[in-house]
Amino acid sequence: MLDADQWRFLIEGYCDGQVTDYQMSALAMAIYFRGLTRRETAELTRCMVDSGERLPRVNDRPRVDKHSTGGLGDKVSLILAPLLACCDVDVPMISGRGLGRTGGTLDKLEAIEGYETQLTIDQSSRVLKDVGCFIVGATESIAPADRRLYGLRDVTGTVESVGLITASILSKKLAASLDALVMDVKVGSAGFMPTIEQASELAECLQEVGAESGLPTLPLLSDMDQPLGRAIGNAIEVNESLDVLGGGGPKEVRALTLRLSAELLVATKQASDLRAAEKLLASKLDSGDAMQRFEQMVHEQGGKLSGHLPLGRRSEHVAERSGWVESIDCPAIGDAIIAMGGGRRQTTDSVDPSVGIDLHVRIGDRVEAGQPLWTVHEGPKPCPPITPVQLSETNVPARPLILPLSRND
Repeated sequence: MLDADQWRFLIEGYCDGQVTDYQMSALAMAIYFRGLTRRETAELTRCMVDSGERLPRVNDRPRVDKHSTGGLGDKVSLILAPLLACCDVDVPMISGRGLGRTGGTLDKLEAIEGYETQLTIDQSSRVLKDVGCFIVGATESIAPADRRLYGLRDVTGTVESVGLITASILSKKLAASLDALVMDVKVGSAGFMPTIEQASELAECLQEVGAESGLPTLPLLSDMDQPLGRAIGNAIEVNESLDVLGGGGPKEVRALTLRLSAELLVATKQASDLRAAEKLLASKLDSGDAMQRFEQMVHEQGGKLSGHLPLGRRSEHVAERSGWVESIDCPAIGDAIIAMGGGRRQTTDSVDPSVGIDLHVRIGDRVEAGQPLWTVHEGPKPCPPITPVQLSETNVPARPLILPLSRND
């Protein structure tokens, strides 16, 4: 479609106003329908990185990060960043806000009183040097072309393009001067990619374009046909993250965090293999080291944290009959969170961090009549009637957490 010089002309022109929104909208629509080759995606990514600044190196430690395509209850970033910082790697994490059903890391952290997500490059570099990690929002100077183009894609219905998604993710990660990136591509009704085939296409594109751009990118597919862990909401997910940082919490949250973190330690030669890496990481959770590092990061970014965060008024819902959990209605849960004010329909909407849902079961669990299935935490806006847990009279197998890629050979 376009060569390197043409991409550069377009992106530079878009940033300085010579290329208009309606012209770029037409290009985004063409890309949406026709797709991009790997070469074109790499050229677009490079131009988007070059449209802004890069984060400076502050020491000789390896720099790594993790990115998730998003899903209900995905609070891994809050645990992974301080956990890896305990293992002699730096984690300069640039995160986003929630829009729609999937929550945003920044919204979760802003449930902590005083936590500042907008730092200058000098401020974030100081936190990284002192703590080994930070979690902030993108500044105006980091990949500004991506900021403009993403907003345009959102209103033109062209978000779901593998090439444009890849360029958007990798441009910000390359601007962070990383040595390795692990990608958690979610698969299922609570995520962005509903099928393994779609998720695998995105994973392969990220891996190939990352490699061509000089950033080793390690894709991993994880199940999102049910929320990750029990907690869905902002403050309630911070609380669950604190549980995991303290050595407890839901086993699936701990397991996914350990696996993603281990991939990065092996990639940067901080561990010989995944088993050794996970053993080291688990010791940092169980000893309290990761919790201490998280508290230090929160303090350095202005937050005041003293234990679990307060939640809205609770109401418990129990099983009316016995059976096995067959499915979980993730869209219904996400829509209920939004209705209570815990998510956004538009980027300008405010968020009530105290609302959320605590899901007590997972697919494949056996439940008895009268057993609690979920708990709602409401604020001023009530929770709409929901029945997110569907039961079967016959045994239902549990779902695997990590899924295999579907290779297009």
